[in-house]
Order: sequence, then structure tokens, then C-alpha cells
Amino acid sequence: QVQLVESGGGLVQAGGSLRLSCAASGSIFSINAMGWYRQAPGKQRELVATIASGANTNYAYSVKGRFTISRDNAKNTVYLQMNSLKTEDKAVYYCNADIKPSLASVGYYRYWGQGTQVTVSS
Repeated sequence: QVQLVESGGGLVQAGGSLRLSCAASGSIFSINAMGWYRQAPGKQRELVATIASGANTNYAYSVKGRFTISRDNAKNTVYLQMNSLKTEDKAVYYCNADIKPSLASVGYYRYWGQGTQVTVSS
């Protein structure tokens, strides 16, 4: 069993900052890419940022320069530092990770966290 647990969401004023964390636990042999997505009310889930095992990163245009994704491989944790938050950043944020559960596993499987709410007030 693999679990991803997010934390760090909350209410912040526009212009403020939040740091999200997502820790993977359970049967983990190795982790490839990790990422953050978000879903606002009435909208589809969208990519926010991803980070490869080699630390290459990719960002949505709307967050580039404001958000930073990072990971701690020793802790199986991915972070999202969000600065200069805007009201349009309000959404439920989900982390995911491509995980190989065991040496015997055929490949990597994508796991998702349960989501954490980020609310930005004007």
C-alpha cells in the first residue's frame, strides 16, 4: 500500500505565501516524477508543477516565477512553495508521484494524495 498525504493548505491573503508538503509512505522501492495539480470549483484539474527524479522541473505558465517545486528524496516528500498568491490560485491542490512499489514491480504507478484546500482572499 502506498499513501500520499498533503499538508500546508489554508487561508492566506493575496500576495501572501504558503508551503505545501506531500509525503509518500508505504511500499516504495523508488519514486520517479512527482508533481502538483490543482482543481478550482467548476474547472478541470490542471498541472501546476512537476519535478523529475533528476530534479528537472516544469511549471504551468500561470505560476512560473511565483511557485517553486522541490523534493527531498530521503523523505519521499515533494514541496510546493507558493509566493505572491493571487485569488485565482484558490483551488484544491493534489500531489502525485510515480512510484515503483517493489523491485519485482513491472513499472511505475501513479498515486494521488487526497488534496489540500488553498484559499486566497482579496
